[in-house]
Amino acid sequence: MDSISPQGLKSRPYLSIVAPCYNEQACLPEFHRRMSAAAHAAANDDFEIVLVNDGSSDGTWAVLRGLVQQDPHILALNLSRNYGHQLALTAGLQACRGENILIIDSDLQDPPELLPAMIAALNEGNDVVYGQRRQRDGESTFKRVSAALFYRVLRKLVEVNIPADTGDFRLITRRVLDELNRMPEHHRFVRGLISWIGFRQVPLLYDREPRFAGETHYPLMKMLRFAVDAVTGFSVVPLRIASFLGLALGIGSFLMLFYTLGSWATGEALSGWTSIATIMLIIGSAQLMTLGMLGEYLGRLYMESKRRPLFVISDVCCQRTEAGSMVSAALAALPH
Repeated sequence: MDSISPQGLKSRPYLSIVAPCYNEQACLPEFHRRMSAAAHAAANDDFEIVLVNDGSSDGTWAVLRGLVQQDPHILALNLSRNYGHQLALTAGLQACRGENILIIDSDLQDPPELLPAMIAALNEGNDVVYGQRRQRDGESTFKRVSAALFYRVLRKLVEVNIPADTGDFRLITRRVLDELNRMPEHHRFVRGLISWIGFRQVPLLYDREPRFAGETHYPLMKMLRFAVDAVTGFSVVPLRIASFLGLALGIGSFLMLFYTLGSWATGEALSGWTSIATIMLIIGSAQLMTLGMLGEYLGRLYMESKRRPLFVISDVCCQRTEAGSMVSAALAALPH
């Protein structure tokens, strides 16, 4: 599904809360309790909570259906399979209707109780209020150090000002969301896309809490893929590095040619197989690395050229007739 248009609705809620869910059955009841309390405090009764089940293998969807029966504020979407956090988040952002949108994970590492402070900052004329972590409790030293290093390296590689020590936890206005929903790329780095949009963006410092239950869904390999998506989505610096590396090796090879011809002309013995093998390994490794960089960008161009939908929604569950009709109409409009 490429988009879920809110056109045709008579009114918007003041606040939408969007949370992707993947194997979070143990967290969801407590998340719903704390998030609902924070939303009532910040927006009275004028809010919705959009929860997206990203192809969970546990009882997450059953828990979501149960929460819908208890709370008319909830809209639950069930994706047809696991698409990954960023696309699940995109599904929720395209389905939500609010004038202001809170993006938050359902594992309770980002405190829902910060919502009133974020709304107060938004009301000062800002368009984005992003949570910036002072510390990350419950995470390994390796993850904290690697995350800090990643954001600092990323800021050196890209021209967009992507704040360090931030995640997707943020409150944005509808005009920011409308611009975000116009961006169709599959390999999404949502926090980077929001930074790219611009407008007035301010941080809110907070301490990140440990997961309420369960285990992290971002092991090392997923973190590496996420980092590659971030770099290739916002920078061509790796391609320039490959070009400079090729130029440097070309100059080095040209100089080695003079050395080789000079040694032959003077009758001196050439270096043995060790030096030759070393040079071949260096040049071969550089070539493979360069081809790998080119392959990452080319692969992304190939996937984007297919124009496949970003995600497919298999089920919609809510008590709100207008919200359910909106999503159902968008689903019916898709080609079969």
